Amino acid sequence: MERLDGRKPDELRPVKITRNYIKYPEGSVFIETGDTKVICNASIEDKVPGWLKGQGMGWVTAEYSLLPRATGVRTVREATKGRIGGRTHEIQRLIGRSLRSVVDLAALGERTIWLDCDVIQADGGTRTAAITGSFVALVDALNKLVEDGVIEQLPLLDFVAAVSAGKVEDKILLDLCYEEDAKAQVDMNVVMTGGGKFVEIQGTAEAYPFAREELNQLLEFAQKGIAQLIEVQRQALGELADKIGRVTKCQKPDPTGQV
Repeated sequence: MERLDGRKPDELRPVKITRNYIKYPEGSVFIETGDTKVICNASIEDKVPGWLKGQGMGWVTAEYSLLPRATGVRTVREATKGRIGGRTHEIQRLIGRSLRSVVDLAALGERTIWLDCDVIQADGGTRTAAITGSFVALVDALNKLVEDGVIEQLPLLDFVAAVSAGKVEDKILLDLCYEEDAKAQVDMNVVMTGGGKFVEIQGTAEAYPFAREELNQLLEFAQKGIAQLIEVQRQALGELADKIGRVTKCQKPDPTGQV
């Protein structure tokens, strides 16, 4: 099949990361992946959730929001509904898990990094763009702690990024736009580190089951795309990129199911 924007099956949409996009947060990024545009802000809070107090551990968590006219038809703000939807809650947890996977929480100390991800325009892949952009915002926030003498070095084990892949009209494709995603036979989101390790794989057959060979190709496409996204992160971060990965051991609290 010919893709709507003429891309090859294993080709990403154009990606652009702009740092220091918002004035006030310790880290702020505007990420554009094709027509999907997300603002990712990282804020430092000098406290941790109650269940972590006194353990000498930090925390990284996220909130996600899709603005009312980020899509073709206006959606009602969740604040108006008075509750967070299931999809939003799932995405927030995914972003938090993904970022925590590469942070040494013990080296962070008893403080929380909040990642606020606001989608201002959606054309597929909003959660993966949020993860990829949030990592860069997180680096800037953590670097501010280093510059202020609060911590000695960036408590980061590796890079992390995410991308979508899918099966559309019996073809395996990377980085689906909305039109492709809407008719996908298989929809998958993959999160990986710079070292090529998987953080999360979310894959679902929308109509019929898919074969192991197709799963392998989906993961191969995702791995290729994530390697390219991490290179974009590196270029955006400049000299800061060389300071990532100097920590060798990640210490975390026992799993609790917390966001």
